[in-house]
Amino acid sequence: MAISDVKEYAHLTEADVEALGAEFDAIRRDIEASRGARDARYIRNVIRLQRALEISGRAVLFASFLPPAWLAGVALLSTAKIIENMEIGHNVMHGQWDWMNDPEVHSSTWEWDNTGPSKHWKQTHNYLHHKYTNVLGMDDDIGYGLLRVTRDQRWRPFNIGNPAYNLVLQLFFEYGVAIQHLELGKVHRLKEGSPERAAFEVKRREVLVKIGKQAGKDYLLFPLLTGPAFVSTLTANLTANIIRNIWTNAVIFCGHFPDGAEKFTKADIDGESKGQWYLRQMLGSANISGGPVMHFMTGNLSHQIEHHLFPDLPSNRYADIAVRVRALAEKYDLPYTTGSLPVQYFKSWRTILKLALPNKYLRATADDAPETASERKFDGAAIPSFDPATGKRRGLRTALQDGRRRFARRAVSVA
Repeated sequence: MAISDVKEYAHLTEADVEALGAEFDAIRRDIEASRGARDARYIRNVIRLQRALEISGRAVLFASFLPPAWLAGVALLSTAKIIENMEIGHNVMHGQWDWMNDPEVHSSTWEWDNTGPSKHWKQTHNYLHHKYTNVLGMDDDIGYGLLRVTRDQRWRPFNIGNPAYNLVLQLFFEYGVAIQHLELGKVHRLKEGSPERAAFEVKRREVLVKIGKQAGKDYLLFPLLTGPAFVSTLTANLTANIIRNIWTNAVIFCGHFPDGAEKFTKADIDGESKGQWYLRQMLGSANISGGPVMHFMTGNLSHQIEHHLFPDLPSNRYADIAVRVRALAEKYDLPYTTGSLPVQYFKSWRTILKLALPNKYLRATADDAPETASERKFDGAAIPSFDPATGKRRGLRTALQDGRRRFARRAVSVA
């Protein structure tokens, strides 16, 4: 079972959880109080950079019939699209820059370079995903209604195609984002003429209009502008979109599906306090390690833990926030899940491959699987305590380390 008692799983008392929440609140207040000209300058410079890259890429593609120009145009354009979607669009639509009161850089006005309408994405992502992060039955981002990513999801023969579905989802991720809000799996239950069916039809038209605009721009207008280079420009635009899609999918999956990014049940959010919400965000997320370029090109979603804790704080502050979050993880003996992009991506794919099979063919149980676990993993031993020798808190991180040591000893004894 997924986690149904976050306090027990984290080895924290209720008082501990509320104290942790107060410390996270303090981080929020500090960042909000210090936002200013430096942050505004940052996002405006990023927008200028993105536009310069896109204009350069579009210009180079006038000579896209030449292989070097085609490659340069793809590189410039895919980079521009990644920056626009991740460091600008995603974060602007989260309201990270609303405090500037700039109508150009505001969550209510930004429309991103993506086939999904921004207002749809703000509902499915900002509200549903970030409020109910990794809660089974509440968060549609758990497998995107397509993939089986936890043993708590009942296996069906359809799941055998897990690897193929994920490959297609990667290549055309923007279209997966576009249709997610439509909840196509529920359409057959909508009665003709009902208000629900009418609302669906409105949303479908909005998606089709946005797809038409994006396709018209990338696959008709800009290729036509390059005249005799029409075909090569079209293929360059398609390639840039696919590169953006694969990168975006990889970054998102590395933040949500590697080992250590836990899943939760609906029972866990009944009467959830602010402190418990913070704790759930922390336990349900994973970071990607790397330097400034990595963080920038991921839209700072390499700091996925910090983003889930503070989705509306400026992304350029996540690196500083991460220092304080790590310190709190140390103080409360909580895991801080992070790893390199190749490692996190490998773990995500490993989960997707394994869970194409029924649980009976898998070694671990739903209580102690590496991709998610439950409080029952510790056999009722999830009791908050302190090390009598050092006085340090003994919490979830210590319990997980002890569990790995016990597993290693058993493996040696069997060998």
